[in-house]
Amino acid sequence: MELNLDSRIKLNNGIQMPVFGFGTYMLTDEKTVLKAVTWALESGYRLIDTAQMYDNEQYVGEAIQRSGIPREEIFVTTKLDNTQHGFEKSKLSFDISLSKLKLNYVDLFLIHWPISDLRLESWRAMIDIYNQGGARAIGVSNYTIRHLKELFANFEVKPVVNQVEFNPFNYHEVILNFCKNEGIQVQGYTPLSRAKKFKNSTLLQISNKYTKTPAQIMLRWAVQHNVIPIPKSYHLDRIKENAEIFDFIIEDEDMEKLDSLNENYRLAMDPHEIK
Repeated sequence: MELNLDSRIKLNNGIQMPVFGFGTYMLTDEKTVLKAVTWALESGYRLIDTAQMYDNEQYVGEAIQRSGIPREEIFVTTKLDNTQHGFEKSKLSFDISLSKLKLNYVDLFLIHWPISDLRLESWRAMIDIYNQGGARAIGVSNYTIRHLKELFANFEVKPVVNQVEFNPFNYHEVILNFCKNEGIQVQGYTPLSRAKKFKNSTLLQISNKYTKTPAQIMLRWAVQHNVIPIPKSYHLDRIKENAEIFDFIIEDEDMEKLDSLNENYRLAMDPHEIK
């Protein structure tokens, strides 16, 4: 199947999610968020990812309102903050998120991190939110196989998405295959390793071969692994450049070279350390 920026993937509950998105982590200034999200939407992005932790939901919501794009065309994700775990707190915090976003529903609500002792109660709240129509889909973020199996053992409702740190230098092949077998879509944050690996010789060699930037190669690599990347930028030229990855295909031998770059290079906390 030929993909483009408008392509969508069917999740395990039947709804459609864009194959490519825009992240807003560390974008907190009102003007910056409004500009960045507006530019992303104008450039054709239709998946916007935010979180309670990012403290920018109100600005993301404002940019969506100003865009004039029909609500049903934009896929909005937010995430439960680590301080809001538990059944009642999760539900209350979700209502606050909806109010900040000025939306009647979100398309996807995620548990941001699998906080010890409280995550099962939080998932129970997520199911309530989903059943009541507040979120069209619910999922998790930073869940290991152990955390997912715990969820399966206690609930019939599976996450539709597991959002994890994912790029060639932090290639989670085992969790990717596990989620695929369980019908859970993997979404990748820090897909560009925050530009810290752009000078890698193998990445540059492949970049030159396809006449693409290192960022475009990393993003295309994720898409070819059926992972939904959510790159972030506050520069218009980079926002546009990041989305220009649907006019080429990385050959199998080069995909293998990129796979081999894995060094478990983490920019976020290792969720395996969470009991």
